[in-house]
Amino acid sequence: MPTAHRLTGDVKDLALAEQGKRKIEWANQQMPVLQSIRKQFIKDQPLRDVRITACLHVTSETANLAITLRDGGADVVLCASNPLSTQDEVAACLTKDYSIPTFAIKGEDNATYYAHLNAGLDHRPQITMDDGADLVTTLLTRRTDLVSHVIGGTEETTTGVIRLRAMAKDGTLKYPIIAVNDALTKHMFDNRYGTGQSTIDGILRATNLLLAGSKVVVAGYGWCGRGVAMRAKGLGADVIVTEVSPLRALEAVMDGYRAMPMSEAAKVGDIFVTVTGNKNILTGEHFDKMKDGAVICNAGHFNVEIDIAALERISSAKRPARPFVDEYAIRDGRKIYLLGEGRLINLAAAEGHPAAVMDMSFANQALSVEYLLRNASQLERQVYAVPEPIDRQIARLKLESMGIHVDRLTPEQEQYLASWSEGT
Repeated sequence: MPTAHRLTGDVKDLALAEQGKRKIEWANQQMPVLQSIRKQFIKDQPLRDVRITACLHVTSETANLAITLRDGGADVVLCASNPLSTQDEVAACLTKDYSIPTFAIKGEDNATYYAHLNAGLDHRPQITMDDGADLVTTLLTRRTDLVSHVIGGTEETTTGVIRLRAMAKDGTLKYPIIAVNDALTKHMFDNRYGTGQSTIDGILRATNLLLAGSKVVVAGYGWCGRGVAMRAKGLGADVIVTEVSPLRALEAVMDGYRAMPMSEAAKVGDIFVTVTGNKNILTGEHFDKMKDGAVICNAGHFNVEIDIAALERISSAKRPARPFVDEYAIRDGRKIYLLGEGRLINLAAAEGHPAAVMDMSFANQALSVEYLLRNASQLERQVYAVPEPIDRQIARLKLESMGIHVDRLTPEQEQYLASWSEGT
């Protein structure tokens, strides 16, 4: 890509930059851990002259991560990891005010989405930062000439980690990647509290439905599903969980929810939320059983969790009912409402996770990049966990920012836990 093009980026409207700056500054106030890392990065310049291509949801929180990387000395380019997740004002501000070329437009079509991924790869990244593994997949299948430049990468979400582990298993992965998603300070908080709150936020913004008294079906009881179920229950919903794992289904029951197969839940649910990371969770079989007025949406990374083609086949008409709400008229007279085109509803119809929880996730991203640059020569072409000391450091910094202090083990206690000689 010519340098001028690379430095320009591709956003909806640069005139939105001032609005974006206010959003970025607001988010920054809620991200004290990342603030502290940024101050250290400015001082130490650990990322000096390192080319980073980040493929993430372009939100105000992501902007603060990109600025932190830039202030640490990195040459950063950003592209969107989902066609509907971009905040256009943020993309404009990053490009115009922070000199971080951003290739992202909310609602971009599939061709534009991949053109933006390739624009990011034209940066010849030494570090990839991905959310869903589309960037890495494109690099390893269509842009293999760039692989030799890459030192390592990070991955933000469950779906991407699953894909990358499959690549590592069959030998496709060509450089080490740190699974930021699997850090305890990421998935226990971002996935549960972030996804839980923002998914419900997206549903309510799109529909303005009353959750109290509604039957909400949550497909998948991983950390994200736990969060969605918890928040729906807190608003008075009757929550039903569907699962393929007996252990997770048992946990859902012990947590106070009903568990049943989707074929049964489809008959009684009012609102359906898929959050499994798998495909075809809601299919024609389930649409046939749904009551008139059923609302379906997805909080997993890709829109394959809902078989939209099957929904279209049984429909006689489709029309927009509200922003981010499509009404499908089923041939038997029922109506089913699909939210956000089946894409991440928390980003399609709302603003994604609160900044306070993304603070920990993006602190993991920043410190993982620093770790990769120091240790890449010792790492294999595998997917690695975030080092435990980084996880603990982020938890400690988060607690300190909240004015909370915790106990420490005494030397005697440490010795006791490391020995076996003392008994009854």
